[in-house]
Amino acid sequence: MIPLRDMNPTVRRPIITWLLIATNVAVFVYEFLLGPQGMQDLVQRFGMIPGVLTGGDLTVPRSAGGGLGALITPFSSMFLHGSWMHLIGNMWFLHVFGDNIEDALGQVRFVLFYLVCGFMAAAGQAAIDPSSMTPMVGASGAISGVLAGYVLLYPRARVVTLVPIFIFIQFVELPAFLFIFVWFGIQLFMGATSLGADSGVAWFAHIGGFVAGLLVVRWLVPRQQMRRAAAHRFEERWD
Repeated sequence: MIPLRDMNPTVRRPIITWLLIATNVAVFVYEFLLGPQGMQDLVQRFGMIPGVLTGGDLTVPRSAGGGLGALITPFSSMFLHGSWMHLIGNMWFLHVFGDNIEDALGQVRFVLFYLVCGFMAAAGQAAIDPSSMTPMVGASGAISGVLAGYVLLYPRARVVTLVPIFIFIQFVELPAFLFIFVWFGIQLFMGATSLGADSGVAWFAHIGGFVAGLLVVRWLVPRQQMRRAAAHRFEERWD
């Protein structure tokens, strides 16, 4: 399923969402211009490597086998991507869902929310596979938190979705709670089946970011606004 757009207008322009997308694109262009070896070196240095964080001496430089500097990688990794398709997929989800969360939180709280979800996504992946030496990169953990915030605040917002059915393509309007429920179910299933194997996808980063989003959005959204959202959900059940 691919979300094409949501039918959930915003009041304010999503400046931070646009800036995040622009930053991720600019960083990937920089990666691309470095060439294959340069990109690999950049990912090794600034990607989040669980084994370095959990097993490396954080007072010893990385070049000497330690982990000094690795503490920034849960943040730097969320601005790196492994391919154009990886980048486009993440940025499209951020484009569709990020503007409403920014609208609800405001710019400063949205930045905090995004970074916290990204950090907790990295922590979730490191916790499930602490000895892995495979770098984790991508914004999908932080964006998973955005999806969690969206389903909590706007569960019945309509999402125009492309659904491939065998050789046919259907365009359907799904309520956000159904689209995100199916999306999260896929993350859980793929995460469970990837345990003990290197699947190439940090499924538990997605899960960790989503859980963080559910918890953090309640803390950051103004209480009055959360009450209005809850009242709106109640009214919708009786329409």
